[in-house]
Amino acid sequence: MISPPATPAAPATSPLSLDALIIGHGLAGAVLAHTLVEAGWKVLVVDTPDPDSASRVAAGLVNPLAGRRFALTWRAEELLPAAAAFYQEVEKRLGTAPLWHGRPIWKLFPSVAEANAGLAKAESPFVIGTLPPQDSPELKAPLGGLILGGGFLLTEPLLDALRAHRISKNEYRAEAVDTAKLQPTETGVGYTLADGTTLSARFAICCLGVAAAADAWFGWLPFTPNAGEVLDVALPPAGLPPDTVLNQSVYVVPQPGGLGHYRVGATYDWRSPPPARPTEAGRADLLERLARLVPPAPTVLAHRAARRPAVQDRRPLLGPHPAHPRVWIFNGFGSKGVGLAPGLATHLLGVLEGRETLWPEVNLARFAALYPESGRMA
Repeated sequence: MISPPATPAAPATSPLSLDALIIGHGLAGAVLAHTLVEAGWKVLVVDTPDPDSASRVAAGLVNPLAGRRFALTWRAEELLPAAAAFYQEVEKRLGTAPLWHGRPIWKLFPSVAEANAGLAKAESPFVIGTLPPQDSPELKAPLGGLILGGGFLLTEPLLDALRAHRISKNEYRAEAVDTAKLQPTETGVGYTLADGTTLSARFAICCLGVAAAADAWFGWLPFTPNAGEVLDVALPPAGLPPDTVLNQSVYVVPQPGGLGHYRVGATYDWRSPPPARPTEAGRADLLERLARLVPPAPTVLAHRAARRPAVQDRRPLLGPHPAHPRVWIFNGFGSKGVGLAPGLATHLLGVLEGRETLWPEVNLARFAALYPESGRMA
Protein backbone atom coordinates (compact mmCIF):
# COMPACT_ATOMS: atom_id res chain seq x y z
CA MET A 1 0.00 0.00 0.00
CA ILE A 2 1.11 3.56 -0.72
CA SER A 3 0.65 5.93 2.19
CA PRO A 4 0.57 9.73 1.89
CA PRO A 5 3.68 11.58 2.94
CA ALA A 6 3.81 13.08 6.39
CA THR A 7 1.93 16.37 6.42
CA PRO A 8 4.35 19.29 6.94
CA ALA A 9 3.31 22.55 8.49
CA ALA A 10 1.62 24.98 6.11
CA PRO A 11 3.57 28.08 5.05
CA ALA A 12 3.17 30.98 7.40
CA THR A 13 2.27 33.31 4.54
CA SER A 14 0.82 32.61 1.11
CA PRO A 15 1.34 35.44 -1.39
CA LEU A 16 -0.76 33.69 -4.02
CA SER A 17 -4.29 32.75 -2.94
CA LEU A 18 -6.38 30.38 -5.09
CA ASP A 19 -9.67 28.59 -5.08
CA ALA A 20 -8.16 25.49 -6.72
CA LEU A 21 -4.73 24.16 -7.54
CA ILE A 22 -5.12 21.65 -10.39
CA ILE A 23 -2.28 19.21 -10.86
CA GLY A 24 -2.20 17.86 -14.41
CA HIS A 25 -3.52 19.20 -17.70
CA GLY A 26 -4.56 16.17 -19.69
CA LEU A 27 -8.15 16.09 -20.82
CA ALA A 28 -9.52 15.76 -17.28
CA GLY A 29 -7.45 18.59 -15.83
CA ALA A 30 -7.99 20.87 -18.84
CA VAL A 31 -11.77 20.41 -18.82
CA LEU A 32 -11.99 20.83 -15.05
CA ALA A 33 -9.81 23.96 -15.03
CA HIS A 34 -11.90 25.60 -17.75
CA THR A 35 -15.13 24.67 -15.97
CA LEU A 36 -13.98 26.17 -12.67
CA VAL A 37 -12.59 29.35 -14.22
CA GLU A 38 -15.77 29.96 -16.20
CA ALA A 39 -17.67 29.62 -12.90
CA GLY A 40 -15.55 32.39 -11.37
CA TRP A 41 -12.96 30.31 -9.53
CA LYS A 42 -9.35 31.46 -9.26
CA VAL A 43 -7.30 28.54 -10.55
CA LEU A 44 -3.69 27.61 -11.22
CA VAL A 45 -2.73 24.54 -13.25
CA VAL A 46 0.65 22.90 -12.64
CA ASP A 47 1.52 20.39 -15.30
CA THR A 48 4.35 18.35 -16.79
CA PRO A 49 3.61 18.41 -20.55
CA ASP A 50 3.62 14.98 -22.21
CA PRO A 51 3.33 14.86 -26.02
CA ASP A 52 2.31 11.20 -25.86
CA SER A 53 -0.29 11.29 -23.11
CA ALA A 54 -3.46 9.26 -23.57
CA SER A 55 -5.43 12.49 -24.01
CA ARG A 56 -3.29 13.47 -27.00
CA VAL A 57 -3.04 10.07 -28.65
CA ALA A 58 -6.75 9.28 -28.39
CA ALA A 59 -9.06 9.54 -31.40
CA GLY A 60 -11.54 11.44 -29.22
CA LEU A 61 -14.43 9.20 -30.24
CA VAL A 62 -17.75 9.48 -28.42
CA ASN A 63 -19.73 6.32 -29.09
CA PRO A 64 -23.08 6.04 -27.25
CA LEU A 65 -23.38 2.24 -27.72
CA ALA A 66 -20.31 0.17 -27.01
CA GLY A 67 -19.16 -3.41 -26.88
CA ARG A 68 -20.60 -6.62 -28.25
CA ARG A 69 -23.84 -6.14 -26.35
CA PHE A 70 -24.27 -2.57 -27.61
CA ALA A 71 -24.56 -1.34 -24.04
CA LEU A 72 -25.56 2.27 -23.60
CA THR A 73 -22.69 4.35 -22.25
CA TRP A 74 -23.14 5.16 -18.55
CA ARG A 75 -25.40 8.22 -18.05
CA ALA A 76 -25.28 8.83 -21.80
CA GLU A 77 -28.51 10.84 -21.90
CA GLU A 78 -27.10 13.62 -19.73
CA LEU A 79 -23.32 13.38 -20.14
CA LEU A 80 -22.94 13.06 -23.91
CA PRO A 81 -25.00 16.14 -24.84
CA ALA A 82 -23.16 18.05 -22.10
CA ALA A 83 -19.83 17.05 -23.65
CA ALA A 84 -20.78 18.26 -27.14
CA ALA A 85 -22.08 21.54 -25.72
CA PHE A 86 -18.89 22.06 -23.69
CA TYR A 87 -16.54 21.60 -26.64
CA GLN A 88 -18.62 23.86 -28.83
CA GLU A 89 -18.58 26.49 -26.09
CA VAL A 90 -14.78 26.26 -25.92
CA GLU A 91 -14.57 26.76 -29.70
CA LYS A 92 -16.69 29.90 -29.41
CA ARG A 93 -14.99 31.20 -26.29
CA LEU A 94 -11.45 30.75 -27.61
CA GLY A 95 -12.17 31.40 -31.30
CA THR A 96 -10.65 28.12 -32.48
CA ALA A 97 -11.28 26.09 -35.59
CA PRO A 98 -13.89 23.36 -35.04
CA LEU A 99 -12.81 20.94 -32.30
CA TRP A 100 -15.98 18.90 -31.83
CA HIS A 101 -17.24 17.07 -34.91
CA GLY A 102 -20.70 15.62 -34.52
CA ARG A 103 -20.76 12.77 -37.01
CA PRO A 104 -22.78 9.61 -37.66
CA ILE A 105 -21.12 6.41 -36.51
CA TRP A 106 -21.65 3.31 -38.60
CA LYS A 107 -21.61 0.61 -35.94
CA LEU A 108 -21.14 -2.44 -38.16
CA PHE A 109 -22.14 -5.97 -37.16
CA PRO A 110 -19.30 -8.51 -37.22
CA SER A 111 -21.52 -11.55 -36.52
CA VAL A 112 -25.14 -12.67 -36.56
CA ALA A 113 -25.20 -12.78 -32.75
CA GLU A 114 -24.04 -9.18 -32.52
CA ALA A 115 -26.45 -8.14 -35.26
CA ASN A 116 -29.29 -9.52 -33.16
CA ALA A 117 -27.99 -7.70 -30.08
CA GLY A 118 -27.62 -4.48 -32.01
CA LEU A 119 -31.01 -4.56 -33.67
CA ALA A 120 -32.57 -5.04 -30.24
CA LYS A 121 -31.26 -1.55 -29.42
CA ALA A 122 -32.69 0.06 -32.56
CA GLU A 123 -35.21 2.08 -30.52
CA SER A 124 -32.48 3.84 -28.51
CA PRO A 125 -32.61 7.63 -28.87
CA PHE A 126 -28.97 7.48 -30.00
CA VAL A 127 -29.79 5.24 -32.97
CA ILE A 128 -30.47 7.27 -36.10
CA GLY A 129 -31.29 4.29 -38.28
CA THR A 130 -30.25 0.88 -39.51
CA LEU A 131 -27.66 0.27 -42.19
CA PRO A 132 -28.16 -2.25 -45.01
CA PRO A 133 -25.36 -4.69 -45.85
CA GLN A 134 -22.29 -3.11 -47.41
CA ASP A 135 -20.17 -5.22 -49.74
CA SER A 136 -17.85 -3.35 -52.08
CA PRO A 137 -14.13 -3.40 -52.84
CA GLU A 138 -13.74 -0.46 -50.42
CA LEU A 139 -15.95 -1.52 -47.51
CA LYS A 140 -16.92 -4.95 -46.20
CA ALA A 141 -19.93 -5.05 -43.86
CA PRO A 142 -22.10 -7.92 -45.15
CA LEU A 143 -24.38 -7.88 -42.10
CA GLY A 144 -25.04 -4.14 -42.09
CA GLY A 145 -25.22 -2.23 -38.83
CA LEU A 146 -26.68 0.65 -36.91
CA ILE A 147 -26.22 4.35 -37.59
CA LEU A 148 -25.54 6.10 -34.29
CA GLY A 149 -25.52 9.74 -33.33
CA GLY A 150 -22.04 10.50 -31.98
CA GLY A 151 -18.89 12.24 -32.98
CA PHE A 152 -15.29 12.90 -32.16
CA LEU A 153 -13.10 15.55 -30.58
CA LEU A 154 -9.75 16.74 -31.86
CA THR A 155 -8.09 16.29 -28.50
CA GLU A 156 -4.64 17.70 -29.24
CA PRO A 157 -5.90 21.02 -30.66
CA LEU A 158 -8.29 21.30 -27.69
CA LEU A 159 -5.49 20.79 -25.16
CA ASP A 160 -3.19 23.18 -27.00
CA ALA A 161 -5.89 25.87 -27.15
CA LEU A 162 -6.83 25.54 -23.48
CA ARG A 163 -3.19 25.51 -22.41
CA ALA A 164 -2.48 28.69 -24.42
CA HIS A 165 -5.57 30.30 -22.88
CA ARG A 166 -4.51 29.38 -19.35
CA ILE A 167 -1.00 30.74 -20.02
CA SER A 168 -2.44 34.01 -21.33
CA LYS A 169 -4.31 34.39 -18.03
CA ASN A 170 -1.30 33.44 -15.86
CA GLU A 171 -3.17 30.31 -14.80
CA TYR A 172 -0.67 27.68 -15.97
CA ARG A 173 2.81 26.62 -14.89
CA ALA A 174 4.79 24.01 -16.81
CA GLU A 175 7.01 22.24 -14.31
CA ALA A 176 7.61 18.86 -12.78
CA VAL A 177 4.64 17.79 -10.70
CA ASP A 178 5.52 16.64 -7.18
CA THR A 179 2.41 15.93 -5.14
CA ALA A 180 4.58 15.30 -2.07
CA LYS A 181 4.87 19.10 -1.93
CA LEU A 182 1.19 19.44 -1.07
CA GLN A 183 0.71 20.82 2.45
CA PRO A 184 -2.91 20.21 3.49
CA THR A 185 -4.50 21.90 6.46
CA GLU A 186 -8.09 22.02 7.70
CA THR A 187 -8.90 25.03 5.53
CA GLY A 188 -6.77 24.58 2.42
CA VAL A 189 -3.62 23.30 0.78
CA GLY A 190 -0.24 24.96 0.56
CA TYR A 191 2.18 24.43 -2.31
CA THR A 192 5.59 25.74 -3.30
CA LEU A 193 6.36 26.20 -6.97
CA ALA A 194 9.75 25.45 -8.50
CA ASP A 195 10.74 29.13 -8.41
CA GLY A 196 10.01 29.34 -4.69
CA THR A 197 6.60 31.02 -5.02
CA THR A 198 4.27 29.85 -2.28
CA LEU A 199 0.55 29.62 -2.70
CA SER A 200 -2.52 28.57 -0.79
CA ALA A 201 -5.61 26.99 -2.37
CA ARG A 202 -8.94 26.04 -0.89
CA PHE A 203 -8.63 22.74 -2.79
CA ALA A 204 -5.91 20.81 -4.57
CA ILE A 205 -7.32 18.55 -7.28
CA CYS A 206 -5.13 15.80 -8.74
CA CYS A 207 -5.72 15.08 -12.44
CA LEU A 208 -2.58 13.07 -13.08
CA GLY A 209 -3.82 10.39 -15.47
CA VAL A 210 -1.83 7.17 -15.25
CA ALA A 211 0.71 8.80 -12.92
CA ALA A 212 -1.93 8.65 -10.17
CA ALA A 213 -1.30 4.91 -9.84
CA ALA A 214 2.05 5.75 -8.20
CA ASP A 215 0.91 8.94 -6.47
CA ALA A 216 1.49 9.27 -2.73
CA TRP A 217 -2.06 10.42 -2.05
CA PHE A 218 -4.19 8.24 -4.33
CA GLY A 219 -1.94 5.35 -5.36
CA TRP A 220 -3.95 2.96 -3.15
CA LEU A 221 -6.93 3.18 -5.51
CA PRO A 222 -7.43 0.25 -7.94
CA PHE A 223 -6.07 1.74 -11.14
CA THR A 224 -5.67 -0.70 -14.01
CA PRO A 225 -3.69 1.26 -16.62
CA ASN A 226 -3.60 -0.24 -20.07
CA ALA A 227 -1.56 0.59 -23.15
CA GLY A 228 -3.21 1.46 -26.42
CA GLU A 229 -1.83 1.98 -29.92
CA VAL A 230 -3.33 3.92 -32.83
CA LEU A 231 -2.40 4.50 -36.46
CA ASP A 232 -2.91 7.56 -38.61
CA VAL A 233 -3.45 6.33 -42.16
CA ALA A 234 -4.33 7.53 -45.63
CA LEU A 235 -6.99 5.53 -47.50
CA PRO A 236 -8.56 6.02 -50.91
CA PRO A 237 -11.63 8.09 -50.01
CA ALA A 238 -13.71 6.84 -52.93
CA GLY A 239 -16.21 4.28 -51.74
CA LEU A 240 -16.06 5.23 -48.06
CA PRO A 241 -18.90 7.27 -46.54
CA PRO A 242 -17.78 10.91 -46.25
CA ASP A 243 -17.54 12.47 -42.78
CA THR A 244 -18.58 9.21 -41.14
CA VAL A 245 -16.95 7.18 -38.39
CA LEU A 246 -16.68 3.44 -38.99
CA ASN A 247 -16.70 1.14 -35.97
CA GLN A 248 -16.43 -2.62 -35.87
CA SER A 249 -13.36 -4.39 -34.55
CA VAL A 250 -11.54 -1.08 -35.01
CA TYR A 251 -12.68 2.51 -35.22
CA VAL A 252 -11.88 4.53 -38.34
CA VAL A 253 -12.20 8.23 -37.55
CA PRO A 254 -11.85 10.98 -40.21
CA GLN A 255 -9.00 13.41 -39.55
CA PRO A 256 -8.54 17.02 -40.65
CA GLY A 257 -5.15 16.34 -42.29
CA GLY A 258 -6.73 15.83 -45.68
CA LEU A 259 -9.33 13.85 -47.62
CA GLY A 260 -8.81 10.18 -46.92
CA HIS A 261 -6.90 10.67 -43.63
CA TYR A 262 -8.14 8.58 -40.71
CA ARG A 263 -7.14 7.57 -37.19
CA VAL A 264 -7.47 3.83 -36.63
CA GLY A 265 -7.49 2.18 -33.23
CA ALA A 266 -7.13 0.90 -30.79
CA THR A 267 -5.32 -1.88 -29.01
CA TYR A 268 -5.71 -2.68 -25.31
CA ASP A 269 -2.78 -4.21 -23.45
CA TRP A 270 -2.88 -4.58 -19.66
CA ARG A 271 0.44 -6.44 -19.51
CA SER A 272 2.99 -4.10 -21.07
CA PRO A 273 5.06 -2.08 -18.57
CA PRO A 274 5.30 1.69 -18.87
CA PRO A 275 6.09 3.70 -20.82
CA ALA A 276 3.80 2.75 -23.69
CA ARG A 277 5.59 2.43 -27.00
CA PRO A 278 4.43 1.62 -30.54
CA THR A 279 5.04 -2.04 -31.31
CA GLU A 280 5.20 -4.07 -34.50
CA ALA A 281 2.64 -6.44 -33.01
CA GLY A 282 0.23 -3.58 -32.37
CA ARG A 283 0.71 -2.18 -35.86
CA ALA A 284 0.12 -5.58 -37.46
CA ASP A 285 -2.97 -6.19 -35.32
CA LEU A 286 -4.57 -2.87 -36.27
CA LEU A 287 -3.80 -3.29 -39.97
CA GLU A 288 -5.21 -6.83 -39.98
CA ARG A 289 -8.44 -5.71 -38.32
CA LEU A 290 -8.71 -2.70 -40.62
CA ALA A 291 -8.26 -4.93 -43.71
CA ARG A 292 -11.32 -6.99 -42.73
CA LEU A 293 -13.42 -3.84 -42.89
CA VAL A 294 -11.63 -1.64 -45.44
CA PRO A 295 -9.67 -3.85 -47.86
CA PRO A 296 -7.58 -1.22 -49.72
CA ALA A 297 -4.04 -1.15 -48.32
CA PRO A 298 -3.52 2.05 -46.31
CA THR A 299 -0.47 4.27 -46.15
CA VAL A 300 0.60 4.52 -42.51
CA LEU A 301 1.35 8.15 -41.65
CA ALA A 302 1.97 7.81 -37.90
CA HIS A 303 2.00 5.17 -35.18
CA ARG A 304 1.51 6.26 -31.56
CA ALA A 305 0.95 4.68 -28.16
CA ALA A 306 -0.14 5.78 -24.68
CA ARG A 307 -1.37 4.38 -21.38
CA ARG A 308 -4.97 4.97 -20.35
CA PRO A 309 -5.86 5.76 -16.70
CA ALA A 310 -8.46 3.02 -16.32
CA VAL A 311 -10.03 1.82 -13.06
CA GLN A 312 -10.99 -1.65 -11.90
CA ASP A 313 -14.76 -1.08 -12.16
CA ARG A 314 -14.51 1.15 -15.28
CA ARG A 315 -15.89 4.23 -13.56
CA PRO A 316 -14.01 7.49 -12.96
CA LEU A 317 -12.66 8.46 -9.56
CA LEU A 318 -13.84 11.68 -7.93
CA GLY A 319 -13.75 12.86 -4.37
CA PRO A 320 -11.60 13.92 -1.43
CA HIS A 321 -8.73 12.01 0.11
CA PRO A 322 -10.09 10.11 3.14
CA ALA A 323 -7.70 11.71 5.61
CA HIS A 324 -7.17 15.10 3.93
CA PRO A 325 -10.52 16.50 2.72
CA ARG A 326 -8.92 19.44 0.90
CA VAL A 327 -7.02 17.14 -1.48
CA TRP A 328 -9.26 15.79 -4.25
CA ILE A 329 -9.00 13.56 -7.30
CA PHE A 330 -10.60 13.85 -10.75
CA ASN A 331 -9.26 10.93 -12.74
CA GLY A 332 -9.74 7.39 -14.01
CA PHE A 333 -11.67 8.10 -17.22
CA GLY A 334 -10.02 5.33 -19.24
CA SER A 335 -11.13 5.50 -22.87
CA LYS A 336 -14.34 7.45 -22.08
CA GLY A 337 -12.94 10.80 -21.01
CA VAL A 338 -14.10 12.83 -24.00
CA GLY A 339 -17.73 11.95 -23.34
CA LEU A 340 -17.67 11.95 -19.54
CA ALA A 341 -15.26 14.67 -18.39
CA PRO A 342 -17.31 17.83 -19.13
CA GLY A 343 -20.46 16.66 -17.37
CA LEU A 344 -18.53 15.27 -14.44
CA ALA A 345 -16.50 18.49 -14.15
CA THR A 346 -19.76 20.40 -13.82
CA HIS A 347 -20.95 17.86 -11.25
CA LEU A 348 -17.71 18.21 -9.28
CA LEU A 349 -18.09 21.99 -9.31
CA GLY A 350 -21.55 21.56 -7.78
CA VAL A 351 -20.15 19.23 -5.12
CA LEU A 352 -17.30 21.58 -4.22
CA GLU A 353 -19.74 24.47 -3.94
CA GLY A 354 -22.06 22.43 -1.70
CA ARG A 355 -24.96 22.31 -4.18
CA GLU A 356 -24.72 18.63 -5.10
CA THR A 357 -23.86 15.30 -3.53
CA LEU A 358 -21.16 13.23 -5.19
CA TRP A 359 -22.64 10.42 -7.29
CA PRO A 360 -21.88 7.07 -5.63
CA GLU A 361 -20.85 5.49 -8.96
CA VAL A 362 -17.82 7.82 -9.17
CA ASN A 363 -17.19 8.52 -5.50
CA LEU A 364 -13.80 7.09 -4.53
CA ALA A 365 -15.41 6.09 -1.22
CA ARG A 366 -16.67 2.96 -3.01
CA PHE A 367 -13.13 1.64 -2.51
CA ALA A 368 -13.00 2.51 1.18
CA ALA A 369 -11.81 -0.97 2.17
CA LEU A 370 -8.62 -0.53 0.14
CA TYR A 371 -7.39 2.50 2.06
CA PRO A 372 -4.72 1.56 4.62
CA GLU A 373 -6.70 3.37 7.31
CA SER A 374 -10.12 2.47 5.93
CA GLY A 375 -11.89 3.27 9.18
CA ARG A 376 -11.20 6.93 8.53
CA MET A 377 -12.96 6.91 5.14
CA ALA A 378 -16.14 8.97 5.21
